[in-house]
Amino acid sequence: MIFAKRIFLFVVVNVLIMATISIVLNVLGVGPYLTRYGINYSALALFCLAWGFGGAFISLALSRLMAKWMMGVEVIDPAVRDPEVRWLVDTVHRYAKAAGLTTMPQVGVYESPDLNAFATGPTRNRSLVAVSTGLMQRMRRDQVEGVLGHELAHIANGDMVTMTLIQGVVNAFVMFIARVIAFGFSQTVREEWRQMAMFLTTIVLEILLSILGSIVVAYFSRWREFRADRGGAALAGRERMIAALQGLKQNLELPAEEEHKSLATLKISGTSGGVMALFATHPDLDVRIAALQTFRPQ
Repeated sequence: MIFAKRIFLFVVVNVLIMATISIVLNVLGVGPYLTRYGINYSALALFCLAWGFGGAFISLALSRLMAKWMMGVEVIDPAVRDPEVRWLVDTVHRYAKAAGLTTMPQVGVYESPDLNAFATGPTRNRSLVAVSTGLMQRMRRDQVEGVLGHELAHIANGDMVTMTLIQGVVNAFVMFIARVIAFGFSQTVREEWRQMAMFLTTIVLEILLSILGSIVVAYFSRWREFRADRGGAALAGRERMIAALQGLKQNLELPAEEEHKSLATLKISGTSGGVMALFATHPDLDVRIAALQTFRPQ
């Protein structure tokens, strides 16, 4: 049932994205970028910018709502009386004020055995911090405080918007370069095969260039994680931030049958070496801990 719901939401969002971008392109009067004279580079650039940024920003605009629907996040009433839940809300709000946020994030909990937490939302003033029941149950309070500080730092730094902009730029470049190269290649084949050659070449190039583009996105993602760790240390205290990372590291080192594998949104553990390290969105835990040990919050 949950899987079917997620598939349905995925389809609905993508239909919405396609319809919105198509309407915008029509309103802007962007015509076909292929003409009998070759490529209209201005039209192609607008086409790639609209599709590259459009999908990313529509997804960002819906991110808070989608998190609630897809993850089953239950937003906590700020006036809740339960002491444990009250502590969670108060801690998030305290860190939010310390970080200079004028509108308090929504705070939510979702059912999952995994040690996980995430921050999402289209702006600093329309954000959500959510934690899993597994994290609340299996981590010490000081470790949870470190995790919350890290997530509030992401919001205060505007990381959601920053990463959306970076992804949009990468998407636009991938689409533009793939189509220019594919058009050039298609001119080398027989005329009756040119349309198919361009179509297939565009698909292959978009896949290959997207893989290369993901290295760029992953680099900026790792950089923002170090920054969020420092922000978390400034908000929650360096020792709490280190304790949070150490607690998550201990979880990753459990035997395979006991390990909770997702840590999906925090993605606490990256790859420490090799080619795959280029694609890691989060640095290796030991590297993050070492960086914090030499950090001195102001």
